[in-house]
Amino acid sequence: MTAPSSPEAPWPVRTVARKIADWIGRLGEVWVEGQVAQLSRRGNAATVFLTLRDPVADLSVPVTCHRDIADRPGLELTEGARVIVRARPDYYVARGSFSLRATEIRAVGLGELLARIERIRQLLGAEGLFDPVRKRPLPFAPAVVGVITGRDSAAERDVLVTARRRWPAVRFEMYNCAVQGPQAAQNVIDGLRRLDADSAVEVIVVARGGGSVEDLLPFSDEGLVRAIAACRTPVVTAVGHETDTTLVDHVADVRAATPTDAAHRIVPEIGEQRRLVEGLRSRARHLVTSRVEQQERWLESVRSRPVLLSPDRLLHGRADDVAQLRTRARRTVVQRVEIAERDLEHARARVTALSPAATLARGYAVVQRADGALVRDPAEVTDGERLRVRVSGGQLPVRVDREDGEP
Repeated sequence: MTAPSSPEAPWPVRTVARKIADWIGRLGEVWVEGQVAQLSRRGNAATVFLTLRDPVADLSVPVTCHRDIADRPGLELTEGARVIVRARPDYYVARGSFSLRATEIRAVGLGELLARIERIRQLLGAEGLFDPVRKRPLPFAPAVVGVITGRDSAAERDVLVTARRRWPAVRFEMYNCAVQGPQAAQNVIDGLRRLDADSAVEVIVVARGGGSVEDLLPFSDEGLVRAIAACRTPVVTAVGHETDTTLVDHVADVRAATPTDAAHRIVPEIGEQRRLVEGLRSRARHLVTSRVEQQERWLESVRSRPVLLSPDRLLHGRADDVAQLRTRARRTVVQRVEIAERDLEHARARVTALSPAATLARGYAVVQRADGALVRDPAEVTDGERLRVRVSGGQLPVRVDREDGEP
C-alpha cells in the first residue's frame, strides 16, 4: 500500500489518478437512465461513442460500447432517445477522464416514458407548481409578445398570422430554437430566460406542432417545467394538438389547445372589440338619454305644482295679514303717543303749579343783590345799595333808601 500523503511526501499525479481509477473500478456495474445527446459511429469501427445526458441536472457522461450492443435488433438508438444502460464506470488514467463502458442498452418504451412523466408530475404537483392560485391572468392587448418556437415552423406561422389578423398593432419578440431532440428542453429554457428578462415582453408563448410522445418529450422535462414556474412573465403553452398534454401545460398560466388557439388567447379580435365599444357607447347613450328624459318629466311635474306655477300666491295670501299688522302697529303707536302726551300735560301742570314763576304771578317778588344772592332779611342790605327785584313781568333795578330807619 502507498504511504499516506503529506506535505513532506506528496503523491505524484499518476498515483492519484491510479487510486481514483481503482476506486471507480470497485464500483462495479450500474444501471443508468438518461437521454442520448450525441451518437457517433465511426465508419466500420467496432466501438460506438455516445453521450448520455441527464436533462434535469444538465449533466452528461460519455459512454462507449461495442457496435453489436448499439445495433442490437429491436433497438433503435438515435439522438434524443431515452435509454437504460448497464455499464461499468471507467477512469482513463492517461487523459484523466471519466466514462462508462456499456454492456447492455435498453430502449425506454412508451409505457416507461409515461410512467416516468407521471412520477415527475406527481413530484412537481406535490411542490405546488401546478396550483391554480399561482396562475396569472394574461394582459389585455399586449404590445409585445415573446414567441418561442421552431424557425419557419407551422406553429410560428399560426401564431404570428392569426395574432396579427386579430390585432394588427401587436409586435413579436421571436426566439427560434430546436423544439425536438436532446437539446430542445435546454434551448427552450434559454429562450424563456431571455424573454423573461426583457421588460417590454408582456406575455410569452411556447409553441410547437403535433408529434409523437417521444417528439413532445422535451416539453415534459422537469427543468423546463421549473423554468416556466420561475418566470415573472405570464406563459402560454401551445404544444402539440388538442389531445396532447405535456407537463408544461400544467405549470403554464394558460394552456392553449393549438398554436392558433394561443393566438386567440393572447390578443383580442379588433372587430369584436369595436363592436363591444359601439355596444357600450350605444348603451351609455341610451342610459344618459333615459336619465335626461326622466329628469325632464320630473321637472315638468314639479313646475306644474301650484307653489311653483304661481310662486307669488303665498305673498297675495299674506298681504291682508301685513295690512292688519300695519294697522295694529299704527294704532298702538298712536295710543302710546297720546298717553305720553297726556302724561306730559299732567307733568307740565304739576311743574307749573310748583314753579316759582307761578308764585311771582300771584304778586310775589324776589329780591337779589348785585351778586345774585337772595335777600331774605332787610338787615342784610345797606342804605343806598342797589338791588334787583324780579317780578312776574320781569326785573326792576332798585336802590335802598331808608327813612326813619325803615327801607
